Amino acid sequence: MASMGHPDRSRCRELASPDIFNFSLSVFIVVGILVSYLPQHYKIIARRSSRGLSPMFVLLGTVSGTASIANILTLPESTRDMACCKVIGKFPCAAALLGIAQIGVQWTCFFFIMLLFLIFFPRNPQPSQEDEEDFNVPTWKEAVLVLALSLAFFIVALFGSVIFVYAAPSHVRAWANFLGLLATSLAAIQYIPQIIMTWRLQETGSLSVPMMCIQTPGSFVFAASLAVRLGPGGWSAWGLFIFTGCLQGCLLAMSLWFIWQDRKAAKGASGHVANGNGNGRVQSDEQTPLLRDDAGET
Repeated sequence: MASMGHPDRSRCRELASPDIFNFSLSVFIVVGILVSYLPQHYKIIARRSSRGLSPMFVLLGTVSGTASIANILTLPESTRDMACCKVIGKFPCAAALLGIAQIGVQWTCFFFIMLLFLIFFPRNPQPSQEDEEDFNVPTWKEAVLVLALSLAFFIVALFGSVIFVYAAPSHVRAWANFLGLLATSLAAIQYIPQIIMTWRLQETGSLSVPMMCIQTPGSFVFAASLAVRLGPGGWSAWGLFIFTGCLQGCLLAMSLWFIWQDRKAAKGASGHVANGNGNGRVQSDEQTPLLRDDAGET
């Protein structure tokens, strides 16, 4: 097995002549990942509230992303490719590391969601009676706990990976597979609390539907790209995105159903207003029920 200090010559010769199509596809995926998260970032900032996002969804997503980036950085296939950067050109090196860049961008974007979740977490000094009666409403302490646990796991994953790569290289694959399995398990659990919260609210809140519309099919394209790069040995990396794509699709379907219900209700209300005062041009777009909720619950 090649290490970071001793490049695998045969592998380096393969990487020295990157396939332009695969390179272009990988760059497209990196840009697509970044663009797919922008609607979620924008929606939280625009609403100035993270209401609708489950703290457990954010926590498990952040920890899962951290485990995923640590997984691909410690996989022997990845360290082998990184070692080749010493003997191949800059462009082949960049092409070889695009798989790592894809997961790195995704982890960074979700980590930013975690920060926005904390910054814009609702902190009403006088919560409504409805919120007081609902013991499932997230608290500020839970939001702070999300940040603390996310940072704690990041530190553990960082030092653990350094130890296995440099002090116990014979066990690095087992460590990488453990991180991959952990990431997959947490990603599976991640969507359960969000699905429950979205169902309970009967609305998407600050959860971005455009983000899910991009990411759900993108997860399968992303998995295929990683599978081509890492091969069967990297199953713990690309298998994660096949699994999460299926779960996110379920959440997307439920969110679209609630949006359709809101539009239907808005059209009904529009008809009643038109019959009463002749003004049928009321707002009936996707944001109407969200704004109505903001006015009544914030």
